[in-house]
Amino acid sequence: MNSPFSTRSLIAAALLGGSAFTASADAITDWNVRSGELIAASKLGTPPAIRVMAIVQTAAYEAVNDAAAHASVDAAVAAAHRAAFTGLLPSQQAEIDSAYRAALSGIADGPAKTAGIAVGEKAAATVLAARAGEGAAASDTYRPHTTAGIYVPTATPAVSHWPHRKPWLMASAAQFRPGPPPALTSAQWARDYNEVKALGSKSSTQRSMEQTEIARFWEYSLPSIYHGVVRSVAQLPDRDVARNARLFAAVAQAMDDAMISVFDAKYQYHFWRPVTAIRNGDDDGHDGTEREAGWAPFINTPLHPEYPSAHAILAGAVGAVLRAETSGGPAPVLATTSPTAKGAARQWKSVDAFIQEVSDARVYEGVHYRSSSTVGAAMGERIGELAATRYLRGNERLAQKPAIDISAR
Repeated sequence: MNSPFSTRSLIAAALLGGSAFTASADAITDWNVRSGELIAASKLGTPPAIRVMAIVQTAAYEAVNDAAAHASVDAAVAAAHRAAFTGLLPSQQAEIDSAYRAALSGIADGPAKTAGIAVGEKAAATVLAARAGEGAAASDTYRPHTTAGIYVPTATPAVSHWPHRKPWLMASAAQFRPGPPPALTSAQWARDYNEVKALGSKSSTQRSMEQTEIARFWEYSLPSIYHGVVRSVAQLPDRDVARNARLFAAVAQAMDDAMISVFDAKYQYHFWRPVTAIRNGDDDGHDGTEREAGWAPFINTPLHPEYPSAHAILAGAVGAVLRAETSGGPAPVLATTSPTAKGAARQWKSVDAFIQEVSDARVYEGVHYRSSSTVGAAMGERIGELAATRYLRGNERLAQKPAIDISAR
């Protein structure tokens, strides 16, 4: 889901995402920017990177909750981040320690600082222990679909074991599994096929300059691009460290569960990507899908099945949490930056506009069909609602909703 860039570019963009629009608010938002830097520098793929961020933000949230009146909250947040990252990203130990020392240097020595460090270390240890057996380290046992003796591409698809992980919020990986993608004989399939064929081609003459900019912007998928959007809310006036710790934990857990959910569906349906479908348009049994032998997408196709869209489910999950967090108040302008757009910033006046742009982008990039983005966003919103119910709205129960089905679209 993500593309390679220089570490310098990644760090610059992460810093811009944290400070371009308003000043940082507290230790939680400061560390959120640092976390994006550390994760980018580790060169993790997107799903593992999102898992790391969920663990780190949860540890920080627990540290803030556990810091009593006599303990420094800032020291607790710093210690929680250091301990969590030390357990998760040992290759970045020098950078982790440097960020930790910088954070502690602004805190006066004394019992409060010492107590805060102890609280943060304990919180991180508790969260790491709780997630140690959740399945992220399971062996890859993906079995390629082929006929004996026939060559298939030999690269292994990404995180085929992710559906077996233990969710944070969902009852199971399949809780929000959608119905199947459009039938290849359907009118919806022909519409999806021809839209991405026209707008998502590397050589498209129909994709506008604005659509191309959107596509390039959302080629990036590591946590920092989404957490930049969250900081648009976290940095609003009159917020405090406890509220922001809760917000970032809710978002991070929703994003991680979104990855578990989307890969459950992807490996359930194994639906083909546009580059495969369009080069085989004469084999799908539909007269309305004309083959294009040399068709190529605008960006490189991610190495996992198509349906549903992972970017769209992430946007839906983040959007649902932010919608709940800002309910009843003025709608903030959401903004973030992207390394794949050379650090450029984009902004949206509503959560819906943000989610829609992310969904559109995957069509413009030539890697997803419209139905996949629509369904992915709907799944993400369900998961974001779970996170909002747990963290932002107390213990009220979320009403049961029917399974997501696109067959009637």
